Amino acid sequence: MKKLFLLFAVSLLCTAMHAVNYDVVPMPQQVALQQGEPFVLNDQVQILAADGLQQEAGFLQSYLQELTGQSLTISQKREKKVSYIELTLSPKVQAAEGYVLMVNKKGVTIQGGSAAGVFYGIQTLRKSLAVANSTLYTLNSTLPPVVITDAPRFSWRGMHLDCSRHFFPLEFVKKYIDLLAMHNMNVFHWHLSDDQGWRIEIKRWPKLITVGSQRTGTIIGTNSDLDDHTPYGGYYTQEEAREIVAYAKARHITVVPEIDMPGHMLAALASYPELGCMGGPYQVGHYWGVYKDVLCVANERVYQFVEDVLTEIMDIFPSEVIHIGGDETPTDKWEQCSKCQSLGLAKEQLQPRFTRRVFDFLTARHRRALGWDEILDGSPKDAMIMSWRGTEPGSKAASLGHDVVMAPTTHCYFDYQQVEDRQFEPSRCGGFIPVERVYALNPVPDGLSVDAQSHILGVQANLWTEYVTNEEMAEYQVLPRMSALAEVQWTQPARKDYKAFLERLTRLTRLFEQEGYTYAKHLWPERQMPSRWLF
Repeated sequence: MKKLFLLFAVSLLCTAMHAVNYDVVPMPQQVALQQGEPFVLNDQVQILAADGLQQEAGFLQSYLQELTGQSLTISQKREKKVSYIELTLSPKVQAAEGYVLMVNKKGVTIQGGSAAGVFYGIQTLRKSLAVANSTLYTLNSTLPPVVITDAPRFSWRGMHLDCSRHFFPLEFVKKYIDLLAMHNMNVFHWHLSDDQGWRIEIKRWPKLITVGSQRTGTIIGTNSDLDDHTPYGGYYTQEEAREIVAYAKARHITVVPEIDMPGHMLAALASYPELGCMGGPYQVGHYWGVYKDVLCVANERVYQFVEDVLTEIMDIFPSEVIHIGGDETPTDKWEQCSKCQSLGLAKEQLQPRFTRRVFDFLTARHRRALGWDEILDGSPKDAMIMSWRGTEPGSKAASLGHDVVMAPTTHCYFDYQQVEDRQFEPSRCGGFIPVERVYALNPVPDGLSVDAQSHILGVQANLWTEYVTNEEMAEYQVLPRMSALAEVQWTQPARKDYKAFLERLTRLTRLFEQEGYTYAKHLWPERQMPSRWLF
C-alpha cells in the first residue's frame, strides 16, 4: 500500500513539473542543450535586473504571471541562496538586437547586446514556457540546461495595418503591437490616410478630421452598386498617437507613419477642395480601389499643406523614416489641369517633381522618405523603396543603391485569402497566400551583387482593410501567417525547415489562445467548426 502511495505521489509530482521546449517561433540561430540538472521555476525565483532593464524585467514579470500565475519579485541586488532569472547587458553580445539565454540548475541568464536584445531573449523564454504548459497556473516548470545564441537576420522586421479603410480603436492597435512583440518584430507601419478616410489629427488643417475622417456610407461587397448609406469614421488624436508611439517604443518597436501622397488623397480633397486640380466638390471615398482625383502638383498651397502635415507628423512620430506613399497615382487630372500643364513637363515627370520636393523637405529635417516602389523613377538615391509589386522593383532599387524593404503581393499581402476554397472565409478579398508560401519567401533574390544585397533592409507584410471590418477579422487574417513571416525576418535560411516550423507553430498557437487572439485554423482541421460538414 505504501509503495502504491509513493508511486502515486511521484506521478503527481511529474504531472506538476512541465518540461520546457525551446523549439519556438522564430527559430533561434543556435540552441545547444547542455548536460546537467534542469532549473525549476517556482514562486521562490526572483528576477534580477541590471540598471536600465527595469522595463524589460516588468515585461518578464507580467508574462510569467500570465503563464504560471506567479508574480515573481524584481530585484536589483543579488542575495545568497536565491535563484534568479537575471537580465543583463554584455559587450560579448556583438549584435545590438542579439542575446544569449543560458539555463542551468542554479538559474537563468539573459544577456543582450542592448535592451532590445534582452527583450527578444525574454520572448524566447516566454514562448518556451508557453508551449510547455497546456493550461494556465501550473505550479512548476522545468527548464533543461541550454545555451541559446541568437540574433536577427534583418534589421527591418515589420507589419503594416491599414486604419483608413476601416478604423481600429486604440486598444486594438496596442493588441496588434503586442503581436509584433511576440514575433520579435521591430517596425509597425501605420497607414493613416487614404481615399476612404483620414485618421490622424492635424491641428493646422482641422477639417481633415471633421470632414476627412467621416464617409457617408460604405460600398457593400466588392464594389457593387449597393451602398449601406451608413456614416462611418474615426480618427486618432495626436495624444492618442503619441500613446501608441510610447507603447510601441517600450516593446522596442518603431512606429513608421504613412501619409499617402499625391494619390490616395480623396479624404483630404473632400476636406480642402482647393488642393485638387478640378476644385471639387469631392467626397470621402465609398468604393475600394484607385481614384483619379489627386493633389494638384502645380499648386503651391498643396506644398504648404504637405509641409504642415509632415511637420506635425514628425512632431508626433520620432521615427527617422516617414512613409510618403506614392503608389497608384493616375495622371488624368494633371493632364486636364492648366496649372500642371503650365509646368511644361511630361505627365511622367510630374510625380517625381512632387516626390523630390517632399524628399528635400524631410531630408532637411534629418528624416528619411520611404515610398512604394512607384517612386523609384526619378527619386534621389537616399529615398527608401518599399517593393510591393513583386520583388523585382526592390532588386532594381537595391542595385541602384536604394535601401529596400520587401513587401511583395506574392507573399506578404495578408488581406489575401489563406485557402483556395473561399466558401467559409470571412473576407471578400481576392488572391491566395497560404502559410507555406509566406514561409518560402526569400527577401534577397538570387543574382544580386553583394553590395545590392546589403541594401535589402528587411521584409514586412501588409494588412489592407477594405474587407477587414473588425478586430477579429484582422487577427484572423494575420495569424498564423505572421508567424511564418517572423521566421523569414529573423532566422537564417539554412535554419529554416517548413515541416519543423509547423510543429513549432502548433505549439505557439497555445499562446495565441492564452492571449485571446483569433487565428485561422486551416492547418488544424480538427480545430475548425464541427458543423462545416453539414453545408
